[in-house]
Amino acid sequence: MKQNYTVRHGALEGVEAFLAVARRRNFRRAAADLGVTPSAVSQAVRALEARLGTALFVRTTRSVGLTEPGQRFLDRAGPAFEELVAAGEAARDIGQRPTGLLRLSVPRAIVPLMLEPLLASFCQAYPEIELEIAVSDQMVDLATGGFDAGIRLGQLIAADMVAVRLTPPFSFVVVGSPDYLERYGRPERVDDLRHHACLRLRRSNGAIAPWSFIDGNGAIEAVVSGPLIAHDYSTLVGAAMRGVGLAQTPRPLAEGLIAEGKLQSVLDSVATTTPGVFLYHPGKRQVLPKLRAFIDHLKSAA
Repeated sequence: MKQNYTVRHGALEGVEAFLAVARRRNFRRAAADLGVTPSAVSQAVRALEARLGTALFVRTTRSVGLTEPGQRFLDRAGPAFEELVAAGEAARDIGQRPTGLLRLSVPRAIVPLMLEPLLASFCQAYPEIELEIAVSDQMVDLATGGFDAGIRLGQLIAADMVAVRLTPPFSFVVVGSPDYLERYGRPERVDDLRHHACLRLRRSNGAIAPWSFIDGNGAIEAVVSGPLIAHDYSTLVGAAMRGVGLAQTPRPLAEGLIAEGKLQSVLDSVATTTPGVFLYHPGKRQVLPKLRAFIDHLKSAA
């Protein structure tokens, strides 16, 4: 059964005034410290005493002292109030300048492609930020996982997330080593893949991803087979470079090897295109400075 919940109204009202008087042993000086009138301090303390049902101070015309309940309240409320003040200052600090722990969920293929070249420069530029990269190809819930943001392909990001583009759109290419293509020939059509060793990706949900292509305005999904199944594109690209078979991979992950002649692309005319890589986060109201600093750093290096 659902229980009613009521916030205790005014639970902290008068505590700061009490602490100021207890420190100064004087209502007028306490009022000066707080920037209010002595009568306001007196009213706040009397309201607190009324809520607690006991006197906290012994007042005379010449002095102010603590009662036994007042001393016990001071012993416990003083440190607790200081902790609340410190907590507020810490939260304000994180909200106003780039500092604190920045946790990102990132797929394995993105790390060498985008992040590794930037990690050192970012950490040097923002020494007060602790950057934590959680490498996972699974789609995680940012809120329950305690992440500030994630990085994923655009088509995988939920519509309620704020997405920040990190790369232009790019294609998924089929690549093979020159030696493999010389031995087994270059596929000219998607149907030719039935006669090739195709290296496959197992998705985080356990399913093996089909290879996707575009034929005119229509999408084609080819169910391929081969000797190797991996959970990340980097492994597939490495195996393709060593002649194990063909791999379908994001072009940015393979273009350096293509330029070096270690891989060759095939079936380019039917290659499918993805919207690109995006950083995403749920911060529709406010982006904390630590995350804004990271986004700006990525953009400046793009």
